[in-house]
Amino acid sequence: MISISIRGAEFFAYHGFYPEEQKLGNKFLVDVEVSFLPLTNLKDDKISNTIDYEQLYDVIDEQMKHTRKLIETVAQAIVDQIKDNYPVVEKIQISIKKLNPPLKGKVDYSCIVISA
Repeated sequence: MISISIRGAEFFAYHGFYPEEQKLGNKFLVDVEVSFLPLTNLKDDKISNTIDYEQLYDVIDEQMKHTRKLIETVAQAIVDQIKDNYPVVEKIQISIKKLNPPLKGKVDYSCIVISA
């Protein structure tokens, strides 16, 4: 089993339950890990034998551009697109952190995690 990860990908996006969050936007940090069994020999040294983390980043980037009320919905959309693009993936774990969420006190971030 091989795991490919992207950690701490930072995005400015407009996700949030409250209308002002969707107008002002916020910073988010995304971590994604995908696990799979390679279909061919990795000794071939070809990117086609693995999951290209640049393309994985592009999936995250694309989904972060779609404004949603819940970061859970964003995370699930990322999971779904990864599964569609890479049927070989056996396990996905994603976390999305909303930096400085609009709460009554100082909070570094709120976070959701989905394992699929």
